[in-house]
Amino acid sequence: MKLKTEKVLSKTIAVKICGMKEADNILEIASLKPAYLGFIFARNSPRYFEGNMPKLPKSIQKVGVFVAETMETILEMVDKYDLQAVQLHGNESVFFCQELKEQLPTSVSIIKVFAVGTDFDFEILKPFEDCCDYYLLDTKGKFPGGNGTQFDWKILERYSSQKPFFLSGGIGVEDVSAVQKLMESRLPLDAIDCNSKLEFRAGIKNKEQCKQLLEYFN
Repeated sequence: MKLKTEKVLSKTIAVKICGMKEADNILEIASLKPAYLGFIFARNSPRYFEGNMPKLPKSIQKVGVFVAETMETILEMVDKYDLQAVQLHGNESVFFCQELKEQLPTSVSIIKVFAVGTDFDFEILKPFEDCCDYYLLDTKGKFPGGNGTQFDWKILERYSSQKPFFLSGGIGVEDVSAVQKLMESRLPLDAIDCNSKLEFRAGIKNKEQCKQLLEYFN
């Protein structure tokens, strides 16, 4: 059932649907034209992507998600799958991000992920300002990502950077109103990153749920 809420017109926000896995489902969700589709290249993930990438509309940016991966492998996957962004989910250092940025094509963005808990210190973002294009704030949990839970968004009041960021962690159709409230704040919220809340099972997305979500923000 579709939520009764109003579209926000004063600001726009992109939607990233992450954890895509099988070709038919990828094309099904791509037909809805999200801004980003995410592909996980961590072998221990149930959403691990391998094989052939179907042809996608040029309007969709393909994001490769990596967890403590080598620079060589990241660069290889960027070239193999023509990725437009890399999302770093490990404990990558500032130096690693700087080196990666120098070796990536200038058209490829770096999204650095930070796991947010109740005691998160936003000061740790500062050293990454010049070597990353976006931050992604995810819920601190058992796994590097895909925990399906939200952190307390009130902590975002302490976000002091001007760097645009993605918001992740257990976001689904039922959270539209809460996301819209954040969009009306001073925060440089650029995109929401959705995964498990839109799934039938790991890696297979529910088209109707994705469609409902995208209707509010596209």
